[in-house]
This record gives sequence, C-alpha cells and structure tokens, in this order.
Amino acid sequence: MVLEFLGDSLLRLVKYNRYKGLEMNKVREICKCVLTGLDYLHRGLGIIHTDLKLENILLLSTINATKDPIRSGMTPILERPEGNPNGGVTMNIIEKKLKQRARRAAARISGRRASMGGVGGTPKSNRSLDGIDLRCKVVDFGNACWADKQFAQEIQTRQYRSPEVILQSGYSFSADMWSFACIAFELATGEMMFTPKGGQGFNEDEDHLAMMMELLGKIPRKIAIGGARSKDYFDRHGDLKRIRRLKYGSLDKLLVDKFRFSEIDAHEFAEFLGPLLDFEPEKRPTAEQFLQHPWLNFKNLKKTEVKSESGLEKVNVGMSKLQIKVGK
Repeated sequence: MVLEFLGDSLLRLVKYNRYKGLEMNKVREICKCVLTGLDYLHRGLGIIHTDLKLENILLLSTINATKDPIRSGMTPILERPEGNPNGGVTMNIIEKKLKQRARRAAARISGRRASMGGVGGTPKSNRSLDGIDLRCKVVDFGNACWADKQFAQEIQTRQYRSPEVILQSGYSFSADMWSFACIAFELATGEMMFTPKGGQGFNEDEDHLAMMMELLGKIPRKIAIGGARSKDYFDRHGDLKRIRRLKYGSLDKLLVDKFRFSEIDAHEFAEFLGPLLDFEPEKRPTAEQFLQHPWLNFKNLKKTEVKSESGLEKVNVGMSKLQIKVGK
C-alpha cells in the first residue's frame, strides 16, 4: 500500500499544548474536519471506523516548534560543529562562541516575550497554535468494518468506548459518534472524558458505566438490561449491582468547576456534545446532520447573525473539506 504523507496526530497536538484545552474556534475547526471524514465513511462507504481516538486523526502537516522560538517557547538549539570532538583548544573556542551566541539569542527571545506581555524563561501557559495547520484526516482502518459485516463485538479503545459496546447490545455508525464526542471534549479540556479503573469488587467496565451515569444521568432501563452482558452489571431495575452510590453531576457544571469555562461557553459546548452522548444509539445524530450544528458555525453566525436554515447553508460554504480514500 502507498499512503500519503501526513503529519502529527491530535494527541501530539494536545501534548504540544501541554494538555491544556485548545481555543474553541480551533476545536470547531478540527471537529468540522473529523465530522466531514466520518460523514464520508458512514454515508458514502458504509464503514464504521470502530477505533476513533486522538492518535487516529492526523494533521496534514507536522508541528515544528523550532520554526518560531518566540511563539513556541522553545530555546534555540545550535548544533555542535562537525569534526573531532577532541579537537583541543580550537574546539573549545568554537564551543564557547556557540554558547555565547545561544545565551544572547535566548536573552533576546526572553526580552521580546516580556515586551509582548509574557515573562522570561520557558512559559507554562498554552503555546500558540496560530501557525499550525489544523486541517486533519481520519486514519488507521485496521479495525474498521462494514456496517453490515462486523468482525468483533468488542471495539473501540477503552476511554472512547460507547455504552452499547460495553453491554454488547449491538453497534453501528453511532458508536463512532460517541467516540467523536469524547475527542471533542478532550480537545477542549486537555483531559479524557472517561478514565475508568477497576476497584475492589468491581471491574473496569462497571466503573466506566458508573462514570457515564454520574456525568450524563441514569441509563434508561431498556438500555441497561438490553445487552448480552447487561446481567453482569445491572439488576432487573437497571441499577448497577456492585457500584451503588453514584455522585450525579452534569457536563456543563464539570466544564465550569474543573476546567474554568465561562457559564455561556460551558452551556453551549455541553449542548453540542449532549446529543452525541445519548445512551440510546439510534437517537444520536449522524455526522451529516451534525455538520449543520449551530455551534460549529458559531463564529460565522455571530458575524452575520444568520438564524434561518437557508442562512446555515450559506455559512457552510466555507467549511473544510476532507476526503478519505479507502480501498475495498
């Protein structure tokens, strides 16, 4: 197989940003690309990715922090001169000059940062992502399957796994949409939405289900008891057997309390993610439908104050386009 050369993964982008949340407009830009790719996969090819996560979405180009040391916060690196490392006095003089040049360059950069409102030394705040091309593509179809020809019951990396997969109640394209919501949350906050761990008397699956309910509300009884593995986790009333005390919260409250979102941003982002995190898979919107979501076009809507459906069609004209080629 011959594949096009792509850049860093979204995980690398999050790491580069020191696990801080990206600016919302950048999250929107990435979400549009991923949704466009999913729409092509689902509607165009009938393929379920089954392992959507940050590592499996690649930028079109690499992140090169050394291109702009002022914006990136990186200290300039000057290579050692070629030649005999034991070159004696001559080599020592050259090395001293290189060190002096490096110190002067670092001082200049530190001064320019300070004049721009920053402080000397390596900053610990978010790095600027303004110079990075955020267009991206969905990759790694090693675990993908046709919607009408599935190969495995257990799919998806743990943290991005949907409830229907845990309960083995059947899955379809909507499982990818659940994973997409987890990705969007991670981009906006820098942290995974769910990081379950087994404990005394319960396993990882049960902790995962408990985390989902604490954040999103109780799983409807018909969903809780409707899977092949439901009896392992739930009683006949739809309550977890071995984790009885749950601390219920809400997504927008979490965004405000833990991640310091403004109440308006938290409400809007929670409204965006909410439909994708519906426990009933058939109620989750498709990628095609979600590309029309007002939150994705918030910047354009704010400028033009377009509210009608016809207006939404206009602002979508400039949407990033993504094509994924998959050989049958």
